[in-house]
Amino acid sequence: MKKLIAKIVPLAYGQYFNLSSIFAPKYAAHKAFNVFCTIRKGKVLPQQKPYLDQAKLAVENVAGHAIQTYQWPGTMETVLLVHGWESNTFRWRNLIQKLQEAQYNIIAFDAPSHGYSTGKLLYAPLYEEVLHYMVKKHDPRYLVGHSMGGLTLMYNEYKNPNPGVKKMVVIGAPSEFHEIMQQYQDILKFNDRFMGLLDNYIFNRFGFQIKDFSTSKFAKTNTKQGLLFHDKLDMVAPYHASKQVHASWKGSKLVTTEGLGHSMHQEEVNDEIISFLVA
Repeated sequence: MKKLIAKIVPLAYGQYFNLSSIFAPKYAAHKAFNVFCTIRKGKVLPQQKPYLDQAKLAVENVAGHAIQTYQWPGTMETVLLVHGWESNTFRWRNLIQKLQEAQYNIIAFDAPSHGYSTGKLLYAPLYEEVLHYMVKKHDPRYLVGHSMGGLTLMYNEYKNPNPGVKKMVVIGAPSEFHEIMQQYQDILKFNDRFMGLLDNYIFNRFGFQIKDFSTSKFAKTNTKQGLLFHDKLDMVAPYHASKQVHASWKGSKLVTTEGLGHSMHQEEVNDEIISFLVA
């Protein structure tokens, strides 16, 4: 029964949006975008609280959200950590241990609608606005992002190149927005007419069309040293995304794994990140 409901609900959403767009196209596109951006998990769990609470730094008001920041102080350069979709700063605990051993100063934050931060939605331009604020405030030498966090690193560097940032690490990140939206269409069975309306909505709100938001395109102007990780069997973000980014990013190295999955918490990944930063 649960499997049947899981199939029926997305189809019902899709038919609702297809039909309502005939009478109220702007409203339907807005609602569909909000459904796409709604966060359903990622808040701090009871078992995560002790670890995160001892590192709380401040709550920053950015883009209409209260953003929780964290710090693990160190005597070396600052590393800023940027987590992915429906996650929070706790996901970095293994890497944080390695960074502490190397005495880096570590800054992290919970994205809007994640962890202790406020909100219900997350989308790349919002995440980029918060990230841009954090980079200006904390002046990190190194950036590390996972999944959507990695995508946001690439977008922010494209929009706001920061000379203080020397190296970037991007882990299991998607690249092409049109691929993500194609999956959304496939799940909800939007018709092509409605996808055109949604594309217009995104352009009018953010100034880019779906096909133009591409980290492989953003990478062409990226002058930082880069380290990309991606697993060939990643079931969340396709492996070819990092291959495309690597091909466009002159200063990057791509580390390909097989069987480590999407999260990539493994010690060998974290050790390679540390080696990249200290080189």
